[in-house]
Amino acid sequence: MSSEPPERRLTSFAAVLAQRWSRRDFLATAAGSGLLAGAAFAPASTRADDPETSTTRHGAAPSLPRLAPSRRDAFELAPGYRHDLIASWGDPLWPGDRGLDAATLRRGGLLEPGAAAAQARRFGTNCDGIAFFPLGEPNSRRGLLCVNHEYVNLELCFTGLPRDARERVLARPDWIRRNPDAVAWMQAAHGVSVLQVERDRRGRWRHIAGSRHARRITATTSCDLQGPARGHALLRTRAEPTGTRALGTFANCAGGRTPWGTYLTSEENIDDYFGGASSWLASATTADDLATRAAHARFPLPERSAYGWEHADPRFDLRQEPREALRCGWIVEIDPYEPSRPPRKRTALGRFSHEGANTLLAHDGRVAAYMGDDDPFEYVYKFVTRDRFEPRDPAANRDLLDAGTLYVARFDADGRGTWLPLVYDEQGPLNAAAGFRDQGEVLIKCRAAADLLGATPMDRPEDIEPSPVSGRIYIACTNNGARHHESRHDTWTNRRIDLGADAANPRPLNDFGHIIELLEADDDAAATQFHWNVFLLAGNPGAAGSRLLTDRGELVAGRLERTDTYYAGYADASQLSPFACPDNLAIDPQGRLWIVTDGNPNLVAHNGCFVVPTDGPDRGLLRQIASGPTGSELAGCEFTPDGRTLFLSIQHPGEGGTIDNPVSDWPDGHGLPARSGLVALTREDGAPL
Repeated sequence: MSSEPPERRLTSFAAVLAQRWSRRDFLATAAGSGLLAGAAFAPASTRADDPETSTTRHGAAPSLPRLAPSRRDAFELAPGYRHDLIASWGDPLWPGDRGLDAATLRRGGLLEPGAAAAQARRFGTNCDGIAFFPLGEPNSRRGLLCVNHEYVNLELCFTGLPRDARERVLARPDWIRRNPDAVAWMQAAHGVSVLQVERDRRGRWRHIAGSRHARRITATTSCDLQGPARGHALLRTRAEPTGTRALGTFANCAGGRTPWGTYLTSEENIDDYFGGASSWLASATTADDLATRAAHARFPLPERSAYGWEHADPRFDLRQEPREALRCGWIVEIDPYEPSRPPRKRTALGRFSHEGANTLLAHDGRVAAYMGDDDPFEYVYKFVTRDRFEPRDPAANRDLLDAGTLYVARFDADGRGTWLPLVYDEQGPLNAAAGFRDQGEVLIKCRAAADLLGATPMDRPEDIEPSPVSGRIYIACTNNGARHHESRHDTWTNRRIDLGADAANPRPLNDFGHIIELLEADDDAAATQFHWNVFLLAGNPGAAGSRLLTDRGELVAGRLERTDTYYAGYADASQLSPFACPDNLAIDPQGRLWIVTDGNPNLVAHNGCFVVPTDGPDRGLLRQIASGPTGSELAGCEFTPDGRTLFLSIQHPGEGGTIDNPVSDWPDGHGLPARSGLVALTREDGAPL
């Protein structure tokens, strides 16, 4: 019998039910045991390798309301929906703290003594990925939220900045040297918040300050390095010569959950935080230096960082510590139920610009984690554990992510694909002759290994979401304006690749983005073969001069234009919402795909939240449900198990302005500086979304 507390024992079942159990095995087990009674979702009645039943569909009368694209400085919702603001940047996680108010921002309070220490106990800034973990029983009314805090907008945090620091990427060294406490504050504003939330009898959500589970993990929190690269020479530094611990997690973008009830947060744009690269490279002459230089080649770092941390904290200066950055760029596992357990960086899942990690159980009980590398012309990955998930023994799953096989995807032109194993083998392509001394080095130099295997460069693959209803996997390719009509080879991140359009990335100048639908062979997450198709080509199907394509056979690389759109074959443009740059994804209990966007507002309008059926006559009928405030992106996109609540992050409202010249005052209003925030979206009648 498990020694885990009741909340974990019950939650492990909730995770199996609502998160990614392979449909075939779960439904067979659940039907035999009666566990499907009252389940949060029902299986799709059928599943074919090609989900499209026709190439042109108008569908029935839409059942979902629709919000028109907006440019208002507000969080707007379609008719019948409402929202609760749960937490904003600077809100306290523990009692006895008044928290940060927008007026303090305006007077420069982030540079006052004690500001960094206070921020380390408050909700961070620029919230992004979210995961919900029920408390006490498998319900949807009370639980823990793990929320990422990705980065800071200097111009929205500090008043009186030099002119060039109004851009996210130019923190002037002289300003940082005069204000070193600004770096300590920024490091405290990054990372992850764990907070308890509950829904009251009126159906409104609120944050419970002071929960025993409350936690802040920042850019200075001690983390364990686990897996094949633990202790590797490339991960050893002067400050930590064992290579087994790392200080902090930051650049945390999307996330995911494991079936055993832990959170997977991703380290994405870590290259924004380190400086001195060119200066160090010019002096790198020893054998150790050359090995480190090779490890940085496919994840290059700048001479001048985005935030100037290297001018106040030597571990971010490559001239002083060239290997510190190699300890970043991983998937980090956090136990929300045990605040005393350190975060663990799981090196078996590879080092790259991680967007997230969402899991699915294979037929034999092993766990697959799907991941995207969010840079132009980078790759889609899958990790499959060596051992099986044990639902009755949570302790047995604690290190499940340390052993297994990491794969990278090759998308073939005929709609098939292969998962290519990133495995060190002295007789194979990933060996000493190719620059890899062991499996740890393959994982540290993951991008270079994927290059050698012939993976398909994609248009910024971000969130990857498996559907527990249909078994299909959805891949958000946010955009890639460097994609060309025809084959054209050029150097990109220290490799020579073809920048031309291809079958999986068929549109040139793809600044609107697209979504791919992937079906594993035999509906098994451990398969090494798959089928795929383009599900959506984003854009504005109603714009003058654009074409709404309805036949998948028309999606031919070299024949598409920037403004061409495709909505899984749906044909009535008047019923479709325009959208651009899909980012985070979620699946509701009905199997519908929910999408939040992060794009240039000039493409369509403000970023928003959208929903689209993936089956039936309304497949492809995408409708907008929410619109974000000026300058923001919507992120997170996480459901409660009953499908009645959708949690969203409102990230960087006010981007494009400054504290001194604001373009948004969300959520406080009255002309106060904008703050990012976490909201809960529900229907006014309390029904499932």
